[in-house]
Amino acid sequence: MNQISLAQSGFELAHKRTRKRVFLDEMDQVIPWSDLLALIAPHAPAGKTGRPPFALQTMLRIHLLQQFFGHSDPAMEEALHDIPLYREFAHLDAGLTRLPDESTILRFRHLLEQHQLAPQILASVNARLMARGLLLKSGTVVDATLIAAPSSTKNKDGQRDPEMHQTKKGNQWHFGMKAHIGVDADSGLVHTVATTAANAHDITQAHALLHGEEDVVFADSGYRGVEKRDEVQELHPDSCWHIAMMPGKRKALDKSKALDALIVAPGIGGKAIVHETGTFACEKAAGQQAQFDLRRFAQSRHRGGGTVAPAAQGVEYVMQGLGHHGLH
Repeated sequence: MNQISLAQSGFELAHKRTRKRVFLDEMDQVIPWSDLLALIAPHAPAGKTGRPPFALQTMLRIHLLQQFFGHSDPAMEEALHDIPLYREFAHLDAGLTRLPDESTILRFRHLLEQHQLAPQILASVNARLMARGLLLKSGTVVDATLIAAPSSTKNKDGQRDPEMHQTKKGNQWHFGMKAHIGVDADSGLVHTVATTAANAHDITQAHALLHGEEDVVFADSGYRGVEKRDEVQELHPDSCWHIAMMPGKRKALDKSKALDALIVAPGIGGKAIVHETGTFACEKAAGQQAQFDLRRFAQSRHRGGGTVAPAAQGVEYVMQGLGHHGLH
């Protein structure tokens, strides 16, 4: 009989409600576990021989922990041993004599990749969030992030992945792909992901990141001129675009003015949340409401210490589920 530890017997110290615990409690409430398990169960191995497999829900929860906090497979294995909160979230009882190792975690991730379950998981989670009013769809933030791929040719084919490409960001070269992300402006939750080779320009996928129900769209200065593109005018003619100001124009702002001071404040992350030029849709929209939405978005990003597009924080879950690793 396994003996439970004192940490699980009622003698544990009082828990402080840390931000990580609050976040995991919220995820536990909003994620539709039964729906996700129903998606995965038909593809899960039977486990009729060898050691009994871990519960499917436990492996799903570990997979999500891995994506929430950016752990590699070996790091996730160690974290399960080191952090009681992770074991609690994963429903790993104190009486267990073993925990999932990195190979077990890897095999579960490969299971999701093989059956292309990550997009279905994202759609299921978003449907639950919409039903509970947490995904409002009135505004979208678009952004892109680089996803690294192995650049070595020391493999059986003797070549790099032909679907990947190299690109230069700042003074550094990267090889891999690019994830283009659409995020709900009010909640920061990812609703759309598209992928291209790393050298594709951010603006080329902007139209694919909108769900069509938003009134306003926010983006950084890399999306200048997006409202003039044919595909945007055809598919999203009524969306009002707010594009971040170029650094040169931001430096010239009068910091004695309240709005200009907010734009250059360190908490904004160095990106101005002010559009440079209006679009036809903006001109048709009610001006006061659009300005209110813009101020509300700026204030929420300022409180969170984020940038104009926090999408890269949310894309890790989706891209790791597809088998890629983000640049850190």
